[in-house]
Amino acid sequence: MQPINEIHSVMTPLDRQNVDTDQIISKEFLKRIERTGFGKYLFYHWRFRPDGSPDNDFVLNDPRYAGSDILVAQDNFGCGSSREHAPWAIQDYGFKAVIAPSFADIFYNNCVKNGLLPIRLPEEAVSELLEKGKREPYQLQISLEDQTVRGADGTVHSFEIDPYWKQMLLNGWDEISLTFQYEPHIEAYEKKTARA
Repeated sequence: MQPINEIHSVMTPLDRQNVDTDQIISKEFLKRIERTGFGKYLFYHWRFRPDGSPDNDFVLNDPRYAGSDILVAQDNFGCGSSREHAPWAIQDYGFKAVIAPSFADIFYNNCVKNGLLPIRLPEEAVSELLEKGKREPYQLQISLEDQTVRGADGTVHSFEIDPYWKQMLLNGWDEISLTFQYEPHIEAYEKKTARA
């Protein structure tokens, strides 16, 4: 995984609540065996019309938000099934962080385990960000080290994150990488028990 600390980007305002994992990545695209390539199917049924043409009214098709690293949505983001493909699709599309008032627990855990930063902010703060982002492209600066989200107008919001997940994301570790941090201790233990 890539380490995450500072993210500077225009935010993409997805002003919807209860966005479930089937809307994030629909079931017909889950047949892939790789963890990559899911980004082109992100929000597929919202991004495209039945004939396959882009729906220009959907925020991800708005050129003002092209290349955005930060997705902002309403509460209960990632509800529904526990598919790990949802954070894979968001990340593969290019987002590095998702901001919402609340996340489904399994989705939140899948995000941090796969190197995508989920940030919980109060509902009023998220509504304010969404309004600013819908009016015009709005820059955000996220610092995981400082646990802050800073807006272009100087507004600062603090967020909480478990210290364990923070270290994993700052260092770009998955749980296997974390195990390798203890390799010298594991080897010493194995040598000690082999002699016994």
